[in-house]
Amino acid sequence: MTTPADLVFRGGPVHTLGPARTAAAAVAVRDGRIIAVGEDSDVRPLIGAATEVVDLAGRALLPGFQDAHVHPVLAGLTMIRCDLHEAGDAGEAVAAVRAYAEANPEIAWISGGGWSMEWFPGGTPSRHLLDAVVPDRPVHLINRDGHGAWVNSRALELCGIDASTPDPIDGRIEREADGAPQGTLHEGASGLVGRHVPEPTADAMLRGLQAGQRRLHAAGVTAWQDAMVNPEVQRAYLTAAESGLLTARVVGALWWDRERGEEQIPELLARRGTTGRFHATSVKIMQDGVAENFTAAMTSPYLDGCGCRTGNQGISFVDPEALRAYVTRLDAEGFQVHVHAVGDRAAREALDAFEAARAANGMNDHRHHIAHLQVVHPDDVPRFAALAITANMQPLWAAHEPQMDELTIPFLGPERALLQYPFGDLVRTGASLAAGSDWPVSSPDPFLGVHVAVNRMIPRESAKVFLPEQRLSLAAALAAYTIGTARVNHLDTRTGTIEQGKLADLVVTDRDPFSIPATEIAETAVLATYVEGDRVHTDPAF
Repeated sequence: MTTPADLVFRGGPVHTLGPARTAAAAVAVRDGRIIAVGEDSDVRPLIGAATEVVDLAGRALLPGFQDAHVHPVLAGLTMIRCDLHEAGDAGEAVAAVRAYAEANPEIAWISGGGWSMEWFPGGTPSRHLLDAVVPDRPVHLINRDGHGAWVNSRALELCGIDASTPDPIDGRIEREADGAPQGTLHEGASGLVGRHVPEPTADAMLRGLQAGQRRLHAAGVTAWQDAMVNPEVQRAYLTAAESGLLTARVVGALWWDRERGEEQIPELLARRGTTGRFHATSVKIMQDGVAENFTAAMTSPYLDGCGCRTGNQGISFVDPEALRAYVTRLDAEGFQVHVHAVGDRAAREALDAFEAARAANGMNDHRHHIAHLQVVHPDDVPRFAALAITANMQPLWAAHEPQMDELTIPFLGPERALLQYPFGDLVRTGASLAAGSDWPVSSPDPFLGVHVAVNRMIPRESAKVFLPEQRLSLAAALAAYTIGTARVNHLDTRTGTIEQGKLADLVVTDRDPFSIPATEIAETAVLATYVEGDRVHTDPAF
């Protein structure tokens, strides 16, 4: 007698996203694994008295999404602190800070983040805006992209930062005409104040992780790679994994301290390991900053506001020669390496480092990847496939919007602006793609990212298409968010597609993304998310 399934989906399109990209109409699950994929007739014999039968009623079933580069603990902490992500401009951000400070008079430091550079002239908010609403307590608010901080005068005073304070080697203090700190601290300069902000408690870290996980599950995300795992973040994951609170599959990219060298590798080895659904098996190296504050490492100088070349080519946070040695050693030790590279020089330095590792250690299955890749020199595009390095893309950024049009393109110049987010070229040269959100930098909703990858436009915007030759097909974009990221996370034999024998990490959507106009992809909503057949998110509409 056939053992009945625990869960059956029927009555709607099933997109397996497997190698043959076949479609089906029904799926059966038992003990957390998919036991049948096919037509209604294939699963009908598996329905027993205790089987939960989900009538899709024309709605679609897809593999669970997987985010290749995300910061859910940081995002969750921001959600329970002074959260500016819902603000729409400078005025709303200041009002949110005022409201948070008034509601929390006992908190010594006002911390949080989520502000956007486009809200402020030159992308640099002033301390005086904060002084007007919080004059007596220090304020430290991280930029939405994580590459700068907005602080008030009290914070600068407490930390001893004034006109005589030099810029750190890996950052810049924005200054007023007389040299006094203006209130925006770029990159490493953020730490001049940030190191004085009280560390969140272990309980707060765990609550942040849980809040972040709930939001990701609501977006249909069932697995991810956390791109910044320091010891405190790792403890939160371990606690969640040991207690059963971690319902997602997570790879932790252990943070590489760019102020240190190879002496930290034994510490990373000691932290490596697997606990439940948490795998600390990757190392994250940040090689440069971002283009908007001119710290992304470029092969040629940035332009100024008049279109003239400056003397600034950005910052390589890790010396390129040292980077080659570090990556080669990490590769030899069996780590996956995850590199942040926004500028074309940073991308080249990362590829050079992986090439050195390949030469020294040979090919292997560590599945190294480079994230962001805003500007990639055409000479370097084919090297991803040649070196078997995955391009970890954040597609939501590849569109015309204020930050791109006002703070990026004018300072890159017209020729270099054409080299941004070359997803199509990477696919055409044989590169593997993974996709992520970098949340809380941008929305964690995969369908927004897929929409921009396919359309190269922000949803509901009338702006022109951004470099249309770099658009992806819907199938390719969805694959990057599923099997592409599963492969990076060494989960591709267990998840990432809907196939018999794989784990039942699944998403029900309110419409079939393959049967609607491409311009409506972003309107697709997640109704239910399952991990190993257990429902971890349910929309009220389901």
